Amino acid sequence: MRPSHSLLALACALGLAACQPQAETPVPTAAPDPAPAPMPEPAPAMVDASQEMRQRLETVAAGEHRKDTDRARDRYRNPVETLLFFGLKPDSTVVEITPGGGWYSDILAPFLRPHGTYIGAIWDDTLPDQPAYYARLNTTLSEKIAAAPEVYGEPTLLRFNPQAPAFGEPASADMVLTFRNAHNWIGAGTAEAYFSAFFDVLKPGGVLGFTDHRAKGDTPTDGKSGYVTEQQIIDLATAAGFQLAERSEINANPNDSADHPRGVWTLPPSLALGDEDREKYLTIGESDRMTLKFVKP
Repeated sequence: MRPSHSLLALACALGLAACQPQAETPVPTAAPDPAPAPMPEPAPAMVDASQEMRQRLETVAAGEHRKDTDRARDRYRNPVETLLFFGLKPDSTVVEITPGGGWYSDILAPFLRPHGTYIGAIWDDTLPDQPAYYARLNTTLSEKIAAAPEVYGEPTLLRFNPQAPAFGEPASADMVLTFRNAHNWIGAGTAEAYFSAFFDVLKPGGVLGFTDHRAKGDTPTDGKSGYVTEQQIIDLATAAGFQLAERSEINANPNDSADHPRGVWTLPPSLALGDEDREKYLTIGESDRMTLKFVKP
């Protein structure tokens, strides 16, 4: 039996359809990774924090409120580098031990005025049998601060008993700073009491920043020449509970032999021998000084 024309037509149509090329199903591909977002620029405070600190300290150190004679000693005392080494911050609570006439106070108090707290720990000259110069220095410092609140703000002058020192509420300070004082405590037999009081007033993690005239070698001195050894100070601090964090040679003077006729006071600025060998001691300059940073654990 012959196939009908309609069946032939259908078969041809199906055959033609089968012979047509089939469209390819596209293979799915992963979407390309988005371009990485650009890294945000670090905040200026992060980038320039240390530089900003230096600039602020340098501005204060160059201020007209400081005497020319005090600024002239910056090359020996290196206040900006020393305070940066200790880790001073604008919002720190700082206790300076026996600031005297205020050489460092002239930098610390103005620097801390906007956001921090400056406490000058001064001898209590109202106690019986205190040296006359205690009262004289205290008066000089308090009058200077009171005369220029726009410079110094309202810092605290905390009187303490040199025989039983205490410097504030326990764990209330971020930093205790002492500049060329320890030889006096060693000579008076009160050094252990001072270091214990420093430890008490500091917060955990707080810093004791220390400088003093450096004796040669490691043999302990009695402090009467003004010179003490680094090891004496390290032993006193660690016995009180501190850890030595870092040393610096910021205030070193290799020209100082530390064996002068009138001790450290032979050198400038005291020049205790007057005109005798004056040029020699001026050439040496101020004393060789240790600079130590301790931390309360």
